[in-house]
Amino acid sequence: MSQIPGPNQTIYVAHEYYNIHAELEKRPGAPRCVQVQTFAQLEQIIPQAEVLVVSMLWRNTLLQQAPRLKLIQSISSGVEQFDLTQLRTRGIHLCNARGANAAVVAEHALALLLSLSRRLYEARDNQHRAHWSGTGMDARPRLQELTGKMVLIVGMGTIGNRLAQICQALGMRVCGMRHSPRPLDVPGVAQVRPDELHAAIGQADHIVLTCPLTPQTEGLMDQRAFAAMKPDACLINVARGRVVDETALTAALRTNAIAGAALDTYADEPLPPASPLWQLPNLVMTSHVAGETQFYEHNVVDILLDNVRALETGGPLRNQIV
Repeated sequence: MSQIPGPNQTIYVAHEYYNIHAELEKRPGAPRCVQVQTFAQLEQIIPQAEVLVVSMLWRNTLLQQAPRLKLIQSISSGVEQFDLTQLRTRGIHLCNARGANAAVVAEHALALLLSLSRRLYEARDNQHRAHWSGTGMDARPRLQELTGKMVLIVGMGTIGNRLAQICQALGMRVCGMRHSPRPLDVPGVAQVRPDELHAAIGQADHIVLTCPLTPQTEGLMDQRAFAAMKPDACLINVARGRVVDETALTAALRTNAIAGAALDTYADEPLPPASPLWQLPNLVMTSHVAGETQFYEHNVVDILLDNVRALETGGPLRNQIV
């Protein structure tokens, strides 16, 4: 259980969905909380905020209206919307929610992995058509099993580590890549250096993206990367949408250069109705819900309260970015 900060602290929250206010009310002695749901409301409360819990409602122009701000606790692990240079200049700390949904994102990636290997999306389509498609009835590739297959996990942080352990438990061979040169954390996972990526892609049966969006990872899965994949291999993205070149992915799926793909995130969200991705039969899509879990607010508030206490005592911050 996280320590409760002093009662005089007020925590300001801006999010249209996650109810941080309700979770704080469950904690005896927790600070007062003011939560808003729109950007216009955020503009009204920002001048009073010393501690702000926020995610996609953030705009860097708000810094001009936030003279008291000391700590921003991101509700998500992604922080690409924040101007880190401005925050450093102002002496404002930024922490993310890394790890709050690591287990469930790994589980979602596994669900997509199983859907592709067992082609569960076909079964759902057949159900809607009242069509029975049993063994040997259709001229189609055989269903796959994961045991013995090689999975390449790009992004060996908390999510990638958890997924690696799950894949190992299923009898898969696991290799992983991180941009940091430090050794991987999960025993038995073969480490892939960034300059070895395309060679590793050519060996993998499944490629799973769990990395953050950075200048190094934006467009990482491009035309060259898809050309390196085996024709019976699949891609899964539970990272950020812009890690994948969607035009190159569409071409690879339309020409059957790869067997299939599963996406939870997209370059533009919500995905526009005119996007060609909607019409690809060998693509499984979920709507950026990999991190959704009934425990999310609980996990974020644990990180938040630790960081508010650290702010008061001068102790180390959890998941500090700035």
